[in-house]
Amino acid sequence: MPIIQSIALIFISLGLYTAMGSHDIVKALMRPEAYGRKLHADIELIQTHISWIFLTGEFAYKVKKPVDFGFLDFSTLEKRKKYCDLELELNRRLCPEIYLDVLPITEDNGDLRVNGSGETVEYALRMKQLPQDRLMNRLLERGEIGREVIDRIARIMADFHSKAATSNEISAFGDPDKLLSNWRENLDHTREFIGQVISMEDFVFVEDTIRNFMQDKANVFEKRVRDGKVRRIHGDMHSGNIFIMDGKPCIFDCIEFNMRFSCRDVAADVAFLSMDLDYKKRLELSGFLVDKYVEYSGDEELIKVLDFHKCYYAWVRGEVTAFRLREDLDELERKEIEETSKKYFRLALGYAKMLK
Repeated sequence: MPIIQSIALIFISLGLYTAMGSHDIVKALMRPEAYGRKLHADIELIQTHISWIFLTGEFAYKVKKPVDFGFLDFSTLEKRKKYCDLELELNRRLCPEIYLDVLPITEDNGDLRVNGSGETVEYALRMKQLPQDRLMNRLLERGEIGREVIDRIARIMADFHSKAATSNEISAFGDPDKLLSNWRENLDHTREFIGQVISMEDFVFVEDTIRNFMQDKANVFEKRVRDGKVRRIHGDMHSGNIFIMDGKPCIFDCIEFNMRFSCRDVAADVAFLSMDLDYKKRLELSGFLVDKYVEYSGDEELIKVLDFHKCYYAWVRGEVTAFRLREDLDELERKEIEETSKKYFRLALGYAKMLK
C-alpha cells in the first residue's frame, strides 16, 4: 500500500471523512449505462482512501474523493479538477500511453453519466486498463522478476530523472533543515508506538543517528541541491506502482497533490524501490537496481545519501503500518500489522547502522 494511502486510512477510521453525494456517484458509475457505450466486462470497483477506481474492461476511471487531510485537499470540485489535470500531466511523463484524459461526470434530470450532457458534478481521470496480475509486486511474489526487468526500470528512471523539472522552488525542498524537519515529524508520529513495534533503544538510536548524519553531511545534501539533483520526481516509487507488460515496465501513480512529497532528491526514488526490494528479500535485485541506475545516470554520489533515504522510507512504512493499530482490529489482524510494522522498523534500523 502506498505511503500516503496508509496515512489517510487513519483519518477514515476516526470518522473524519464525509462525502456528500458520493454514494450517488459510485452507484451511478457501477451501471454500464453511465459510460455511453457497450462494456465487455463487469464493472469492478477499487477503493483507496482518496479515490474510487472503476474498472470497465477497456478503461479505468479514477474519481477523487472530496476529502481534506491537510497534506492533501480535494474538498471542492475545482480542486479535484485541478489535481485530475495535474495527475494526468505528471503521469504522462512515464506512462503517456496509459493516461488518456480527464472527463466530466454530468447530471441531467438525475441521470449521471461520464462525458454526458447537463451539469458537471464530478471529474474522472480516464486511463487504459491494465491487468492487475501484471503488477510488479505480484510478479515478485511469483518469482517472475529478473535482472532484465530491473535493468529496464533503472534505465527508465535515469532518463526520467534527467528530464524531470527543477527550479529554485523545487530545489528548496532539498534543504537539509527541511529534510530534518520531515524526519522529526515522522519520529513524533511514531512515539506512541514505542514498546509496541519498536523499542525505546532502537528509536533513540535512529533519532540520534539521523540527526548526527545530517549535521555531519550537510555539505553533501547542499551539494546535491547545487548539482540539480532535487527535482519533481515520482515520489511513490515502489513495486505496487509498476506494471510489467511483455517485459516493459510502466511506472504509474506518482504523487501530484503535495510538492513536499514529490520534490526530492532523485536518490529518493531509487531508494524507495531498492528498499521495497530489500523488504521483499530480493537483495540481489535491489543492489542490481542501484548499480544500473548509477551506470545509466552517472550519479555516483547518489551512494552517499542512498541509505539515508532508504532509512526514511522504511521508517515511514513502519510508521503508517502502525497507524492501523489505532483501529478496531481482531487479534489476528493486529498481530499481522504489528509484525509488518516491526519488520519495516528493523529494516530502518539496519539502514541507520550503515550511516554510522
